[in-house]
Amino acid sequence: MVIGYTTGVYDMFHIGHLNILRRAKEQCDYLVVGVSTDELVQKVKNKTPVIPFADRCEIVGAIKYVDKVVPQFDKNKMAAWEKYHFNKMFVGSDWKGTEAWNRFEEEFKPLGVEIVYLDHTDGISSTILREIINGKG
Repeated sequence: MVIGYTTGVYDMFHIGHLNILRRAKEQCDYLVVGVSTDELVQKVKNKTPVIPFADRCEIVGAIKYVDKVVPQFDKNKMAAWEKYHFNKMFVGSDWKGTEAWNRFEEEFKPLGVEIVYLDHTDGISSTILREIINGKG
């Protein structure tokens, strides 16, 4: 059985989020999705999500491609692997070649974990939606 793992904020759920989850599920039997806590988003992105954490978890959990929703308290992917023992980790293609993800590829290779870069859906993001709502888009 192939266990997949991906994470995200999933604020103002949109077609880009759905595309990532669909594409990930096409490549695994069981998909675990980490939803970033409000505190993590504040710490990493210096902003508060529009949709509260519990509601974002409910929304993501209702998607038919998602088998399990878990909280993402930090960016420690190895700790996540120790909990969920995934075979594939999915991330947006915009992260390919970055220092952090190059390091993850090296760390996970001996464990047999494949990192799969999924294409970003152009023209949509929670940041774009936020700008439109604020009259800047």
